[in-house]
Amino acid sequence: MRRNRSTMLSAAPAAALALLALTACGGSDGKAEGEGSPASGKPAAKPAAAASVKIADSPLGKILVDESGRTLYGFTKDKSGTSNCDTDCIAVWPALTSAKDVTAGAGAQAALLKETKLAEGAEQAVYGDWPLYYYVGDATAGDVNGQGLDGEWFVVAADGKLIKKMS
Repeated sequence: MRRNRSTMLSAAPAAALALLALTACGGSDGKAEGEGSPASGKPAAKPAAAASVKIADSPLGKILVDESGRTLYGFTKDKSGTSNCDTDCIAVWPALTSAKDVTAGAGAQAALLKETKLAEGAEQAVYGDWPLYYYVGDATAGDVNGQGLDGEWFVVAADGKLIKKMS
């Protein structure tokens, strides 16, 4: 039986995750999410270098991760490289943004890496056709807890396509 993990969250943990996501996305101080660890809950420091994406092995195959090994996801409602993740969505799925251009690291294809402007002016990293997001339910590098949630969120493969199989 396939369970929808997003409906299994109680109100208190969901509120904590939302607060964590807002911290990860950066506050009204103008700092971008890529300036700190999405799960740190600590104020983000100004980055010395741009964020990067790379390819890592996972139970789902080779997937796209950030420079810290945090899994990156695509949202099936995003079209033509444009984000359709609203404020409530971003609270659980923080966008990969950076104060500087995001670069392609080990195994990632630089030709697939682009950016899209978000409504608030930040630039979100795009790989292939997919704006990139973290899932606040992933606690450590290598977690893929967001895979398949709501039938809309999937990890991004090295070729820029979504991997729609379950682990």
